[in-house]
Amino acid sequence: MSYLEYRVKTVPSGLRKVLYLNWALVLLVTAVACVGFLMLYSVAGGSFQPWAEPQMKRFLAGMVVMFTVAMVPIWFWRNVAGVAFAISILLLVAVDFFGDVGMGAQRWIDLGVIRLQPSEMTKITLVMILAAYYDWLPANRVSHPLFVAIPLVLILLPSALVLKQPDLGTALLLVFGGAAVMFAAGVHWLYFAVVIAMGAGLVIAVFVTRGTPWQLLQDYQYRRIDIFLDPASDPLGAGYHITQSKIALGSGGWAGQGFMQGTQSQLNFLPEKHTDFIFTTLAEEFGFIGGMSLLLLYGLILAFCIASALQNRDRFSSLLTLGIAMTFFLFFALNMSMVMGMAPVVGVPLPLVSYGGSAMMVLLGAFGLIQSAHVHRPRGR
Repeated sequence: MSYLEYRVKTVPSGLRKVLYLNWALVLLVTAVACVGFLMLYSVAGGSFQPWAEPQMKRFLAGMVVMFTVAMVPIWFWRNVAGVAFAISILLLVAVDFFGDVGMGAQRWIDLGVIRLQPSEMTKITLVMILAAYYDWLPANRVSHPLFVAIPLVLILLPSALVLKQPDLGTALLLVFGGAAVMFAAGVHWLYFAVVIAMGAGLVIAVFVTRGTPWQLLQDYQYRRIDIFLDPASDPLGAGYHITQSKIALGSGGWAGQGFMQGTQSQLNFLPEKHTDFIFTTLAEEFGFIGGMSLLLLYGLILAFCIASALQNRDRFSSLLTLGIAMTFFLFFALNMSMVMGMAPVVGVPLPLVSYGGSAMMVLLGAFGLIQSAHVHRPRGR
């Protein structure tokens, strides 16, 4: 045992947990959030109101949540995974009866202090229940058809409820995030091949059923697909968002037009500039360098999460960390693809950067789970 290890082990338990925190991950998360504060200040015309200041307060509250969650032993989160998932399902059902409607979707429950979006919480509780399930399941049964069907039901149930709101983007995140946990748990690749083939058939069915009484998507979702394939078909209507987004991205060039100098965002040509399309504001003002810098920060967060998962000998902790890391990756990858015209516009915000309460708090709570797994992982004596 080295002198440093000896000194750490002689520190009282509570302080030892603080020393065991992945502080590099904390600094990276804070750096990304600061990028968000900067951009929210910019899109408000050089004012902390109405977006930057509330976002800062939410981040501070979220950091308290993250550190609190991190201090709780990981076995506790394993034991409450089923309860947490059940609560998120009940909240999704409650949205259907009591939810607030906004921008054509019914996704929120107004709690007075905050508008809770249960689908955000479900992204994490789904990973928790799947990690707990595969931690319980013997390795020789992972690919048995019966034991593959159970996680499929766990994934499809919340996905269907979210799709009903309607929220296609979050439903996709739930499906892919759940599939990532199954893959990491060792489910045989043939199952994924079958699902991919079925997905291809579903895509065909989506187009074949269009215009029929049993069409699989809402009309506005079909319209989004049309605009994705040909934005120029309606540049002043349904294609306005992505057209303005591409103009902003292109006008940024290598180094950008300068802080608070972006024409598309500052002159309000760019819609949803503080939420879904905030990355285009960043790219317009700081250019390719700014966009790649943010992508680098995201990549480093992923790298630290994956490294922590691979070093963890506890199966639940490892799967939980990998599942949350993959959900985080899908989060920013889908948003960036969307605003660059590489994917249909599905209303997915940029994590830790876009303005929003539920997404920020839930994501920081999720990083708290990763920290809990890191702090309480088995260590040599």
